[in-house]
Amino acid sequence: MEDMWAKIGETAGKVYHLLEDGEKSLSNLTKILRREGCNTNLVIMAIGWLAREDKIVVIKDSGKWTIRLK
Repeated sequence: MEDMWAKIGETAGKVYHLLEDGEKSLSNLTKILRREGCNTNLVIMAIGWLAREDKIVVIKDSGKWTIRLK
């Protein structure tokens, strides 16, 4: 389990750094991070991690999920 926590935390860091350049759609984030070897589930868990830490805002508008830093 520890290894999974480390992977989620590392992916959360990658998500955070991508969002420093501006808001991104969920599909865009997963596309970018899949190229780096992260699967979609890992990206979603990392987004949950950041949301729980109150670091991001997640918005659903017309069926599209958008994520940005607070």
